[in-house]
Amino acid sequence: MSGSSTPEPDLLKALLEPLLEDFQYWFERSQTLLESQPISFLSNEQQADLLARVLQAQREVQTAKLLLKATGGKVGVEAAVMVPWHSLVTECWQVSSRFRLERIQSQDSEP
Repeated sequence: MSGSSTPEPDLLKALLEPLLEDFQYWFERSQTLLESQPISFLSNEQQADLLARVLQAQREVQTAKLLLKATGGKVGVEAAVMVPWHSLVTECWQVSSRFRLERIQSQDSEP
């Protein structure tokens, strides 16, 4: 997190709030999948690790949202903080996509 000397806190808030909401949305979806479904191509340890990283990222995003709100949009989030979130969302999308594809393929192969 970094203090911003920008004269446009409304612009920062307008851009950052929806981005944080998107991160929160995708992490929640990933959490639901990882907690509710065994992922055949992940070991139990890999699935637990991915879930732990998602939960940690959710806490970080929530903290960023609270700071943004508490400061009236005067505190931003450095790109270096968001890059790992983006990478994690991408990893979760890949897992979800492969999971869905394997489910479809298994349904197609059933008589």
